[in-house]
Amino acid sequence: MTKVPVFSVAGERVSEIELPVQFSEPVREDLIKRAALAVMSAQHRAYGSDPLAGKRQGKAWPKRRRKFGSTYSKGISRVARKALWNKGEQFGWVGARGGQTVKGMKNFPPKVEKQFWENINKKENRKAIRSAIAATSVLDLVSKKHDLAAVKIIPIVIEDKFESVKKTREVYIVLKKLGLKNELVRTKERKIRAGKGRMRGRKYKTKSGPLLIVSKSCPLEKAAANFVGLDIVEVKGLNAALLAPGAVPARLTIWSKPALEMLGKEKLFT
Repeated sequence: MTKVPVFSVAGERVSEIELPVQFSEPVREDLIKRAALAVMSAQHRAYGSDPLAGKRQGKAWPKRRRKFGSTYSKGISRVARKALWNKGEQFGWVGARGGQTVKGMKNFPPKVEKQFWENINKKENRKAIRSAIAATSVLDLVSKKHDLAAVKIIPIVIEDKFESVKKTREVYIVLKKLGLKNELVRTKERKIRAGKGRMRGRKYKTKSGPLLIVSKSCPLEKAAANFVGLDIVEVKGLNAALLAPGAVPARLTIWSKPALEMLGKEKLFT
């Protein structure tokens, strides 16, 4: 297997480490896309209208001759109505409940019970994650999405001490020494979204930056939380959507040495 250098928090090479077998998986873009969409669909928030919306007023009046309240021979359509006034057997009605009436229900409203999520087989999902991991080690693919002018070897692996960093400033210094200054500047840029999303809480579009992968819960998770576009995840929590944002593979990944060792020793996603 390929060996990659391990960097210190000062940005210097200290040793080498062999990439686990997961990095040798063929890159299957179709499979990665399927798994990433399955993850994103599971995050969909269910929505729908109240089952009684538009149905709380009005009723279907009788249509038979000589029935009290009947609409027979009134020259009006057979629409559910509500009575505004009556004098004996004479009524003043207005349409209600129907989709074509004022304050009536919708004809085909969205329903909460609709299934938005997509299912994917376990083995298929694991293979997609392995394929997405392998794509992060292909420099030509990763350089299409990220600014890697000062980076020559990927994935980037950092020594154990990196997981114990507690300050955001220290994280920035480490990433800068690894040649990712331009990448952090790139992810700060944002643009206004085209279309109605601007009115629905999605006004700005941000870019995906590096993915930090750690072995366990550590201070680095809190220290790196405020970087725009940068995500941090434990190695056991990896999924296709994190490794391939927008279902497009080859994201820049930064591994801690213990996380990479855990990936190989525990044979995760195999």
